[in-house]
Amino acid sequence: MFLLVLHAGKSHALHKRVEQLCTRAIRWAQLKRKTKEKKKLAITVFSFPPDKGNVGTAAYLNVFNSIYSVLSDLKKDGYNVEGLPDTPEALIEEVIHDKEAQFNSPNLNVAYRMNVREYQYLTPYASLLEENWGKPPGHLNSDGENLLVYGKQYGNVFIGVQPTFGYEGDPMRLLFSKSASPHHGFAAYYTFVEKIFQADAVLHFGTHGSLEFMPGKQVGMSDTCYPDSLIGNIPNIYYYAANNPSEATVAKRRSYANTISYLTPPAENAGLYKGLKQLSELISSYQSLKDTGRGAQIVSSIISTAKQCNLDKDVPLPEEGEELPPKERDLIVGKVYAKIMEIESRLLPCGLHVIGEPPSAIEAVATLVNIAALDRPEEGISSLPGILAATVGRDIEDVYRGSDKGILADVELLRQITEASRGAITAFVEKTTNSKGQVVNVANNLSTILGFGLSEPWVQYLSTTKFIRADREKLRVLFGFLGECLKLVVQDNELGSLKLALEGSYVEPGPGGDPIRNPKVLPTGKNIHALDPQAIPTAAALKSAKIVVDRLLERQKADNGGKYPETVALVLWGTDNIKTYGESLAQVLWMIGVRPVADTFGRVNRVEPVSLEELGRPRIDVVVNCSGVFRDLFINQMNLLDRAVKMVAELDEPVEMNYVRKHAQEQAEELGVSLREAATRVFSNASGSYSSNVNLAVENASWTDEKQLQDMYLSRKSFAFDSDAPGAGMKEKRKAFELALATADATFQNLDSSEISLTDVSHYFDSDPTKLVQGLRKDGRDEAAQPQVVRGDDEEWVRGSQGDREAAHKHCRVERNIRTGGQLGLRGGQFHVHRR
Repeated sequence: MFLLVLHAGKSHALHKRVEQLCTRAIRWAQLKRKTKEKKKLAITVFSFPPDKGNVGTAAYLNVFNSIYSVLSDLKKDGYNVEGLPDTPEALIEEVIHDKEAQFNSPNLNVAYRMNVREYQYLTPYASLLEENWGKPPGHLNSDGENLLVYGKQYGNVFIGVQPTFGYEGDPMRLLFSKSASPHHGFAAYYTFVEKIFQADAVLHFGTHGSLEFMPGKQVGMSDTCYPDSLIGNIPNIYYYAANNPSEATVAKRRSYANTISYLTPPAENAGLYKGLKQLSELISSYQSLKDTGRGAQIVSSIISTAKQCNLDKDVPLPEEGEELPPKERDLIVGKVYAKIMEIESRLLPCGLHVIGEPPSAIEAVATLVNIAALDRPEEGISSLPGILAATVGRDIEDVYRGSDKGILADVELLRQITEASRGAITAFVEKTTNSKGQVVNVANNLSTILGFGLSEPWVQYLSTTKFIRADREKLRVLFGFLGECLKLVVQDNELGSLKLALEGSYVEPGPGGDPIRNPKVLPTGKNIHALDPQAIPTAAALKSAKIVVDRLLERQKADNGGKYPETVALVLWGTDNIKTYGESLAQVLWMIGVRPVADTFGRVNRVEPVSLEELGRPRIDVVVNCSGVFRDLFINQMNLLDRAVKMVAELDEPVEMNYVRKHAQEQAEELGVSLREAATRVFSNASGSYSSNVNLAVENASWTDEKQLQDMYLSRKSFAFDSDAPGAGMKEKRKAFELALATADATFQNLDSSEISLTDVSHYFDSDPTKLVQGLRKDGRDEAAQPQVVRGDDEEWVRGSQGDREAAHKHCRVERNIRTGGQLGLRGGQFHVHRR
């Protein structure tokens, strides 16, 4: 009888779930039948962090200008947007009232007051939130009696402000918790959208909100998962940055989103300011006057100005007034010149994108300069800097190396190559530009300028430079490719795809990622997909990873008295591995000395050990900290990593050549477990949980000493993956995590591009275990040096700088060698290293 009841219960639950899924599909189908005038759309903007001026923020996006652009277009198309103000500024005022309003401020427009009885009746899961938040209405999005929904309605369009995650409500309790739940105000917002406003679709506006990161299963949502409960049956459309396929995939898997990619702003050179400009002028003077009696005096001024600009922290400089021979003067000036070129050419995003606005000619030039700086051998395309360097009998990689070493002639040549690259591409783009600075009729204009020899605009420009003899056939192939890229850059489908989605029609899928590395990301307006997670790491990624790891370990060995580091703690992110096809994953495998093996279908499901003879060094132990997004997207690769580490720990090899085995034996004895269990090295958050939340604690100033932050990191990131227990989920193994981290000599993270810097987002220090390792090491060893690994296509080289580091440790950001506007830029990736 009991079995019959159980079966009946399961059957009822399954029937209910199937009904929910069918209802969601029907709601999408109904978008085809409902007239535009009657269709209701809820536009959701975000407010994070919950502080002044953060309502309506999103990655790379001018949110309110974009909303105004979208609504104006929808109005022309027949949608009811009654009362839409005349300007984006007026729209901001009506939704927020006060542009500097705090999230909980009454200055935000209240669209609806929901009493507690109505909330509980319409929100069936409301009682589940009481464990974390108590009885409704609570004190977030509440006036003490009612739950408040912030926003403004225009005809059949509601612009609502998504409530924040809730950490500001009780920071330390939630920050230390393994998981949490949405607060009552968050649930009330989505209840309002679905059941009171009765939206036919919701449009989440920009990258990204909190809905898809609410607690629940990683994939295969059920009605007990909060993203599923919150979104209900509403069709979810989501504008997402084209360069972020990993989190876009999470939004698709966990909140059923139809993503529409938008263009990220082109990167432009940072330029120089104040003292750095003065320094650049002094160097120009030195180059023209160095053989006169004024050379030594100018060098003295250069050294003094460089110290005022704090460049002595990066470039070793002699004391002011010290007598220097001419060759040494050239070297010092060259190194300072190389450093300010690096600063000047640092890539920064140009402003914010507006949905539906193609880039201007100036922005298109910045994008094409970056694209042109990459060799693409698989397509027979040479980089523009490489073509120009060959004109004067040089290999561009040699020029880069010489510039890095501070050889004055190479620094100057690199500057000339950079200026000529930009000038040639500017001349090319100008042929497709109208009087308003807009790129128009690209296809027609290209047909008139390609293949006409001396009349080609880039040839005309280069004829005025020292690169007049550049290979014209290689240039023609390159600029033909750049012309195709230009057509994609200015092609606008972001509004068109939204209107297709609102009609319940098919939105063309496309890859997400870096448009510079992979122009197939363009045009935007595509439903983003990533890659086959079982197909990484690729052979190309493994080749690159070997170079990075070998150079890194050699540098560590040189800085550590001839000893290899025994353990390296690594951070793995989802986006980085998608863009590089598993490069940082391959770096972990090569550190421990194993090789991934693909089957006949290209799937990587096993590894084999590399012999110690071939490896030529000890197997380095690793501690792998995977982000929540990596965990969601690459669970098979976490399984691969765990099996690889345990296999290496069980190899019958001397411990002085196998640090994985050495540490696993020591930890097995200390923990009283088997060797295989002690070799646990792959950690992340608990299932359905994301981030260590150290960044949130810092932003909210809700900590009193650093140990609190370290405890927070350990409590949230110490969940281990176990390949020996498939399907068991992540289990907390804090002691094993601490013991493994305590052996770390360095921490390391591979960064994929220069789009996002260490100072752009707080996720870097949120996931970085450097200070934690220092606290766990029994010898209390502190960081002594900060090696920088600079990468070219075919090789890596390493340079280091010595110096004491403050308690609040500094990150070292090194960009790979694309050299778009100077010394350093973006070829394939970047990474930072911390030595212990």
